[in-house]
Amino acid sequence: MEATVPDERPSPEGPATFREVFANREYRAVFTASALSWIGDYIAKAAVTLLVYEETRSVALSAAAFAVSYLPWLIGGPLLATLAERHRYRQVMVVCDLVRMVLMVGIAIPDMPVELILALLFATTLANPPSQAAKSALIPLILTGDRLVVGLSINSSVGQAAQVVGYLAGAAIAAVNPTVALLVNAATFALSAALVRFGVADRPPAMTAAHRSHLLRETAQGFQIVFGTPVLRAIAVLVFTAMLFSVVPEGLAAAWASEHAGGLDAGAAQAVIMAASPVGFIVGGLVVSRAFGPDRRLSLMRPLAVLSPLALVPALFDPPPLVVALLAAACGFAVAGMLPVANGLFVRALPAGFRARAFGVMATGVQVIQGLAVLVTGLLSERYPIPIVVGVWSAVGVLLMALAALRWPSRPTIDAAITAAEAGETAPRAGASAGRGTVDAKTAGDDRHGPSERFDGDPVGGRPGETGQRHAVT
Repeated sequence: MEATVPDERPSPEGPATFREVFANREYRAVFTASALSWIGDYIAKAAVTLLVYEETRSVALSAAAFAVSYLPWLIGGPLLATLAERHRYRQVMVVCDLVRMVLMVGIAIPDMPVELILALLFATTLANPPSQAAKSALIPLILTGDRLVVGLSINSSVGQAAQVVGYLAGAAIAAVNPTVALLVNAATFALSAALVRFGVADRPPAMTAAHRSHLLRETAQGFQIVFGTPVLRAIAVLVFTAMLFSVVPEGLAAAWASEHAGGLDAGAAQAVIMAASPVGFIVGGLVVSRAFGPDRRLSLMRPLAVLSPLALVPALFDPPPLVVALLAAACGFAVAGMLPVANGLFVRALPAGFRARAFGVMATGVQVIQGLAVLVTGLLSERYPIPIVVGVWSAVGVLLMALAALRWPSRPTIDAAITAAEAGETAPRAGASAGRGTVDAKTAGDDRHGPSERFDGDPVGGRPGETGQRHAVT
C-alpha cells in the first residue's frame, strides 16, 4: 500500500467539518482502533485493581496495580518513543497491539500470583510509549490543514469519554468476573491491530539506517529540538503549565468530597467533581474546534490558557461540590479549547523526522508534571484546607500562564519556524553531526508535509488519560 499525502487544506470559508475528517479512510481506522484500545485499557485498569485487591486485601498493592501503568513514561518514555522513529509507524502500532494482547491474556490466567500479574502488567505498559509515539507521528501524515486540528479535538474528546465508559464498564464487569474484563481488553488490542494493519498505508520509517546513531543520542536530540527551538519551547511551557493546574480537582476529589460534601453523599460528591473536568474537556474540544476558524482559534489560545487556572481560583471561597464541579468543568473547557491549537502548531514547527521523539518528551513531561501537581497539593492539603490550597495554587497558575502568554512568539516567528520545519531545516544542533542526527527534507521522505499545508493547530498529546487526565502531545 503506497503512502500518499492528501490535499486537505482548510476551506477559506470556515473550519474543517467532522464529515471531512471522517471521510479519510486511514483516520477512521486509526480513530476506531484508538477508541477500542482506550476503552479496553480502562476496563482492564478497573479489573486489575479489583483483582489484586480481592487476592491480597491490600489497598497498597491494589494502588500499585493501578500506578504501574505510568512507570514506563516516567523511567523511559522518551527512550521507548524514540524506537518508533526507527521503524515503520504501522508496523510499530501493530506489533505493540499484538504484544499487549498476548500479555493481557496471560494476566487473565486464573490463580496467577500477584507478583507475576504486576510484572506482566508492567511489561504490557512498556508498549504504550512506542505505540502512542508512532500514532502521534502518523496522524499529521493522514490529516493535514485544519482537518488535523479538528481530528485532534475529536481524539481528545473521545479519549475522555472512553475513560468514563471504560471505568464504569470495567467496574461492572470486574464485579462479576475480572477475567472477562481482561479478555475484553485483549480482544480490543486484536481488533486495533487488524484495523491498523488493513486500514493504514505502510509508510517508510522517519529515520533511515544511514541516519541512526546511538539510541540515547537520538533520544537526547528529542529533548534538544523541543527545548532548543523557541517556538516548540514556548508551546511546551504553555502545555506543561496547563497540566500543572488542571489536574488538581480530580487528584484531590476524594478528600475534597469527604471533608466538604456540602449536603451530598461523599461518594456522589467525589463522582461529580471527578466527572466534571472530563465533561468540560469533551465539550470544549468539540465546541471550539467547530465554532471557530483557524485564525480565531489561534487568537483564543492565550486567553483560554490564562482562563484554565483562573476558573479554579474561586475555590478559595470553599464552594459546595456542585459549584466545584462547575469550576472544574470550566477549567477543562478552557484547556480543551487551547490544546488542539497548541498541538497543531507543535507538529507544524517540528521536522517530520523528530515527531515520535518529541512526542516522547512531551508525553513524559505531562505524566511527571501531573503526578507532581497532585502529590504537592496533596501534601499541602495535609496542613491547610483544600479550598485554600486549590485556590492559591490556581492563582499562581494564572500568573505563570500570563507570563507564558506575554512571552508567546510573534506570528512571523511561528511562520518562520513552520517554514523551516517543512523544508527540513530545523534539527538539534548539539551532538548532531551531518549524516547522523540531522534529518533533512530528502531523508524525511514521505513523512513530511507538502509546502502548502499551513494551519493553526497541532498534536501535542498522547493517549487521553494515561494518568487519568488530559493529554497534551500527539
